[in-house]
Amino acid sequence: MAQAVELPDIQFAAEEAAEIQQNIISVYEGLTGRTLQPADPVRLFLSSLAAIIVQQRVLINQTAKSNLLRYASGIQLDHMGLFQGAERLSASAAITTMQFTLSIPLSFPIAVPQGTRIGVQGGDGSIFFVTEEYLEIPAGGTAGAVSAVCSSPGTTGNGFLPGQLNVLMDQLPFIQSVANLTATTGGAEKESDEAFRERIRTAPDSYSTAGPQGAYEYWAKSTSAAILDVHAFSPGNGKVTIVPLLAGGQIPGQNVLDAVAETLEDRGIRPLTDQVTVTAPTSVPYNTNITYYISRSRVSEVPAIQAAVTSAVAAYQLWQKSKLGRDINPSELIARVMTAGALRVVNAAPVYTALTATQVAQEGMTTINYGGLADD
Repeated sequence: MAQAVELPDIQFAAEEAAEIQQNIISVYEGLTGRTLQPADPVRLFLSSLAAIIVQQRVLINQTAKSNLLRYASGIQLDHMGLFQGAERLSASAAITTMQFTLSIPLSFPIAVPQGTRIGVQGGDGSIFFVTEEYLEIPAGGTAGAVSAVCSSPGTTGNGFLPGQLNVLMDQLPFIQSVANLTATTGGAEKESDEAFRERIRTAPDSYSTAGPQGAYEYWAKSTSAAILDVHAFSPGNGKVTIVPLLAGGQIPGQNVLDAVAETLEDRGIRPLTDQVTVTAPTSVPYNTNITYYISRSRVSEVPAIQAAVTSAVAAYQLWQKSKLGRDINPSELIARVMTAGALRVVNAAPVYTALTATQVAQEGMTTINYGGLADD
């Protein structure tokens, strides 16, 4: 896989205002043989020109730097992706599995048309899911399951627990009830610049059809903008295991795993001899239990620091679960709480835990104790 290289910041044109202003004045004084005093109207006029030149230098830098992957954004990044054959992923809708249940077994099959709508219990009808395929409950059967997708792309369809989608919006004969069997996952907004930039960087890995690790990870990420991280490895000859992780550290459901498997089934991506398995990462739970103290000299800032500490703990938990194989690191938690304004932090949990590349940390119980004011 292509490796990111850390390079120093680049500047194509100097932007220092004082240096540009002094250069203009020096050129004028050299050409005219006249020394400009600080209040000289000519000096003030030249200073105003220097401000315009500084603005132009900034634009020159921004334009030139946008030709580099590290600095490109928006439409420039989209055009840059085309050079590598990569396109920004559009917003994806959440998916789930719906089960339709009959009131009694019948002697003839019952059809559930593609596009049948199912709403949320207690909802206003603005968010609903539609079946992706035609479903037929055979004669003598009482239930059938089919995948369904949210009508609204983005994250709005995520997070509905099994059974919460149970309002049949299109009346069907003999259908007694409907409910989602799995939690709704996979919804994501349009791919961000940061995520798209990373995919462009790794796009050359996708050119190989021999099944390298980077190619499998690239194509798996290309399934949906909801996929945050992927790890591919070979547990044996001719076998490949793909482990995806969703944005926000969510564990992917079976619907997402099936979508990734379908993407990798393409004969232009998967070598014929590879047996590909897509599986969810292993969740490693941990608890958070800290006690923090605030300097007595910052007594007027206590409410603001307390809010900042709570936000810092939440940010740490998001950071902890946003990458596969990221070790559970209490030092990161302490550092973030200290940066938020705490004088001292006593950490009871978590403890440092090394994770493998197929594991992801997931927060459990969170306890944040304010220990009071303390002397520096």
